[in-house]
Amino acid sequence: MAYFMHCCAKSDWRLRGLAALLLAWLAIMPAAHAAEGVGVQLAEIRAVNEGYELAAQFVINPNRTLEEALEKGVALHFIAELEVTRPRTWWFNESIGDASRRMRIYYNFLLRRYVIDSGYTTLTAATLDEALALLGRVEHWQILERGALKPGQRYQARLRFRMDASQLAKPLQMGALASGKWDLQSGWYEWKFDAPMPVKSVPLLP
Repeated sequence: MAYFMHCCAKSDWRLRGLAALLLAWLAIMPAAHAAEGVGVQLAEIRAVNEGYELAAQFVINPNRTLEEALEKGVALHFIAELEVTRPRTWWFNESIGDASRRMRIYYNFLLRRYVIDSGYTTLTAATLDEALALLGRVEHWQILERGALKPGQRYQARLRFRMDASQLAKPLQMGALASGKWDLQSGWYEWKFDAPMPVKSVPLLP
């Protein structure tokens, strides 16, 4: 009886060890999937007074080569690209409009902070994670003029976010061409949407 209880206790200890290892493995799986790439967490086209704007959030996970480049003060340039079309059954989709926005991120040694410049606003962050979150946040980006979409009609959009290696210094460009470690992009993210009702314009006071 004592031998049986000893064996059960020993087996229970082994099972607990295996369970702990399994939980640890599952815990690191999301981090492994999230590494080295760009994902689209949010993409939405909204109506505003001037027309239509895009709100988006990219999740950016650079590899170690790009992180080290930022730590050494190398500026990395990125482009967000959007295309809007109207699906047609018997012909090619009708092009409604396209837009692009350039951004860059670099480390300022004097400020000891990361700088994110979108061409419209300049923000700073203390850590790389915070800086990447700001870099991936797209707000108040007007993509279409008022009247470009018909309310309630179905449209299709596609969006991507990619690093522009052509903006690197020439020696780094050569390295980027020879190595895939300087390639960071999301690929095209596509979705369909019904055009929102336009925002009623507020007349200016005399």
